[in-house]
Amino acid sequence: QVQLVESGGGLVQAGGSLRLSCAASGRHFSNYVMGWFRQAPGKGREFVAAINGKGDSTDYADSMKGRFTISRDNAKNTVYLQMNSLKPEDTAVYYCAADPLMGRHYYNYWGQGTQVTVSS
Repeated sequence: QVQLVESGGGLVQAGGSLRLSCAASGRHFSNYVMGWFRQAPGKGREFVAAINGKGDSTDYADSMKGRFTISRDNAKNTVYLQMNSLKPEDTAVYYCAADPLMGRHYYNYWGQGTQVTVSS
């Protein structure tokens, strides 16, 4: 069982940056792939990025490449999402997720989400 708690969301102006954190409780954090997803109002949940257990393999949605960076600190049981050059269309609730397998769709464990609002 893995419990996930996101933090770091907030209001930022377009062009600004935010760093989201996701703290995981439970055992064997490094055994899990960690992913970030987002859901904008009136839209479905969208894959953002994922990182494998060792932290040496990442995957990004095309629209986030070059602007967002996923990383993890297994000693702290935490995964991060550094978001730069933010745009109003990045406004969404951002969720972290965990699963033993790398992917863009199915994740077994989810956090409660953190709101990111980008003003124009």
